Amino acid sequence: MADKYTDLVSRGWGRDLAKRLGLPQPVMLRRYEPGVPLVPGPVLVVGTGTAADALETALKGWDVEVVRDAGVAPATGGRHDAGAPPTSSASPSAPAGPGTAAGEGSPKLGGIVLALDAVARPEDLSGPILAAGRALRSLAPSARVVTVSRRSSTSDEPALAAARSGVEGALRSLAKELRNGGTGNGILLGEGVQADAPSVLGALRFLLSGRSAFVDGQFLTVGTAKGELPADPDHPLAGKVAVVTGAARGIGAAIARTLARDGAKVVVVDVPAAGDSLAKVANEVRGTALQLDITKPDAGERILEHALHRHGAFDVLVHNAGITRDKLLANMDVARWDSVIAVNIAAQLRINEALLASGKLGEGFRIVSVASTSGIAGNRGQTNYAASKAGVIGMVRSTAARLAPIGGTANAVAPGFIETEMTAKVPLAMREVGRRINSLQQGGQPVDVAEAIGFLASDAAGGVSGNVLRVCGQYWMGQ
Repeated sequence: MADKYTDLVSRGWGRDLAKRLGLPQPVMLRRYEPGVPLVPGPVLVVGTGTAADALETALKGWDVEVVRDAGVAPATGGRHDAGAPPTSSASPSAPAGPGTAAGEGSPKLGGIVLALDAVARPEDLSGPILAAGRALRSLAPSARVVTVSRRSSTSDEPALAAARSGVEGALRSLAKELRNGGTGNGILLGEGVQADAPSVLGALRFLLSGRSAFVDGQFLTVGTAKGELPADPDHPLAGKVAVVTGAARGIGAAIARTLARDGAKVVVVDVPAAGDSLAKVANEVRGTALQLDITKPDAGERILEHALHRHGAFDVLVHNAGITRDKLLANMDVARWDSVIAVNIAAQLRINEALLASGKLGEGFRIVSVASTSGIAGNRGQTNYAASKAGVIGMVRSTAARLAPIGGTANAVAPGFIETEMTAKVPLAMREVGRRINSLQQGGQPVDVAEAIGFLASDAAGGVSGNVLRVCGQYWMGQ
């Protein structure tokens, strides 16, 4: 759906007028296009040690120019206002370091990657984070800032836990300071996971790319060293068979298109009443259609049978089907409550149970469910919907453990305000508020949700399980 305001103020006289009046100035975001460079300029890697070296090596392998800055504060004087001299590991045309002004003609930075896995005390954060801060004015439009750090746990010493949690607070705040479509996100390493693990590098590539345009202020946890980077980054789902429910229109149709673009053979599922639209989507993605009410007791068996019979495999299940029946709780009736629970969570549980019990799921099976920011922070008039979407979050975290024995994963994405036919019907004033109350000051597109699902469905995310990734532009509620 169109956001005419963003289109107006992102260029020319409209941009100048918005600036003079102090109005929000969202910009057109950088989104994925095949053949386009991963980032719009060199990437500054801040940090020392094996993690920083591994990240630099990976970036070079992706044809990205790298600039290095140790980000280490001087050992004397108690000041933390000077990092170690930056060095370019590519060409002499690399931008000036974060402690100096960029020279005339120097390319803008396409991103900053901070290797913070070795921080042990809160004091350790000062050098590298302030080094990154000095480079922020050198960022290109739609640049990316990505931290790589370790997940804190209750077994950590207090100082260590404080330092690791401090990374999360700093990153989320930094993300709210970025402008011109820039985003900040983080990767959390689980116990024993190193920075060169496939899923760490897969997450890094996703977060640097245009695929993560509406993901901001979020963290992906890589819990294991599993995963495999694709031979062809433009077709990470080549050879996979994916099933997408609720695929006749909107976000579901965008998911089907994105998975097909990335190489998957797609089965699109929706209710018989949406049969004509479903057939059009199936033809568009060169997949097959299955008309099915997912609340039926045998839905799981029918999905499995269709995928195996028609395509000979079943690798990815995307639970997208969902409904809303909004009403203030004081006016909520049984029909509204029960119908939302039945479609949005009970059907997913029943289908998953059938698939797990079948014994026919292959190694590395992926489940990705569509949750919602309403399930995280709640929303007025949506107690039924929020309960169902919070239920989805609980379900994937529990299901992740059940899929682990076959190398499978279960994750969820939680969209914020996405431009769809449904949100287009929201009253104008409420729609504008929904669009602007995030760090990117605009609504997301259905493809933004689809791109996140595409990553979580890929082999590159094999070490990512039980995660809930918000696709909300860093919506100003919840985490």
